[in-house]
Amino acid sequence: MTDSTTPASPADLPSTSAVGSTSTATAASTTEAIDSRFAHIDTLSTIELAGVMNNEDARVAPSVGAHLAKIACAVDGITERMRRGGRLIYVGAGTAGRLGVLDASECPPTFSTDPSLVIGLIAGGRDALITAVEGAEDDTARGRADIAAQAVGPDDAVVGIAASGATPYTVAAVTAAREAGAFTAGISCNADSALGAAAEVPIEVVVGPELIAGSTRLKAGTAQKLVLNMLSTMTMIRLGKTYGNLMVDVDATNHKLTTRVKRIVTEATGADPRTVTAAVEASGGKAKTAILMILSGLDATAAEAALTVAGGVLRTALTTHTPTPPKEQS
Repeated sequence: MTDSTTPASPADLPSTSAVGSTSTATAASTTEAIDSRFAHIDTLSTIELAGVMNNEDARVAPSVGAHLAKIACAVDGITERMRRGGRLIYVGAGTAGRLGVLDASECPPTFSTDPSLVIGLIAGGRDALITAVEGAEDDTARGRADIAAQAVGPDDAVVGIAASGATPYTVAAVTAAREAGAFTAGISCNADSALGAAAEVPIEVVVGPELIAGSTRLKAGTAQKLVLNMLSTMTMIRLGKTYGNLMVDVDATNHKLTTRVKRIVTEATGADPRTVTAAVEASGGKAKTAILMILSGLDATAAEAALTVAGGVLRTALTTHTPTPPKEQS
């Protein structure tokens, strides 16, 4: 079997030694370190350069995998707060801040969460999403003020994101959140970082020097995105936003989503198209409600009430009602 870090066509791509001398970087290197292996990347052919980048990217997932226990701990902490009615708040500057805003913005369309439940704060505000705001990442007072403006408290979870783990804005925000009693986690790509020390749960995914020295939108950015994917997705699974691997907490608000809801209901119940359509319409386009209606025999009102009692978890609601086998498909 070909190793996952080996390019598909090795004959066309450079070996590590072809890129430069053996790296002088060690496990203790920071995200700003310069890796001598990449000293001559500007002399490589395009396919050679693609292979080098791909090989470096392949190092990221195993690095994230080394921190699964911390990631799981963070998910449990976030889930507990959100079950109490709290929020998940990401905070960061530059690329890290944009990644947090991106992950937050994807939760409503994917899991039908209220936009106020998962929030992304970025140093410099909205303008920083598309342009650099000079000095914003160094503004500790703004980091604290942004947390205060959100009235963060013990029911909330705040996740700081900073490749270096030293961004003053982010460290200050996480420190303020922890002082307010919130659950805190910090995602960085350096060990023993200031952000890690400030947070209750440090997730320090060391991916080594970047292909272009200091360009932390590369491996560091990928590592942060992978961790954010896990935090939000696993939290939503724990909150009952899925049934198996189906996105059942989705509402049919347009034609595309109506088609998706019907497909999800069909997959979950095995019911015929007529039954699925009737349930989806009666439920107001809510996949989770329609599934419970079909499998339990409840009407829409009773199904909604059962889901409320079950905390919105479909599988829990189903265990308290005798399932009705779906009709045979015609």
